Amino acid sequence: MSLDLEALETSFDLIAPRGAEVVRLTYVRLFAAAPAVAELFASTDMARHQAVVLRTLILVRKALRDLDAIVPALRALGARHVDYGARPEHYPVVAEALVGAMAEVAGPAWQPRYGRAWSAALDVVFGAMLAGANGATDDAAA
Repeated sequence: MSLDLEALETSFDLIAPRGAEVVRLTYVRLFAAAPAVAELFASTDMARHQAVVLRTLILVRKALRDLDAIVPALRALGARHVDYGARPEHYPVVAEALVGAMAEVAGPAWQPRYGRAWSAALDVVFGAMLAGANGATDDAAA
């Protein structure tokens, strides 16, 4: 699969100055779409967690031209998410919340192709995370 790198980079750079707001809105949207997911964050320091998510998004942005380089880190992240209670069905909801938050923050500057590009990129990112989650589940069952 080829990603629309220009759309990804342009759109991320568009919302980057308001990255913390994007992440905050992502969780607002996520918890509205899937209220049960909020329970997974009951004892989480959300300010700290959101800062970590923002750093991860920045890492993904920097690695867009060589996502294979961060696949091991993404798999490890997915494996850790098993312990947090994340399930495969959560990932598409998170993707939708994130892309929606990006579009909201960008306002009229957001283009439909940006959303399509981010959906495709998140499929790759979350695919690697799910592979790590599946590996962790397989290891636990063995």
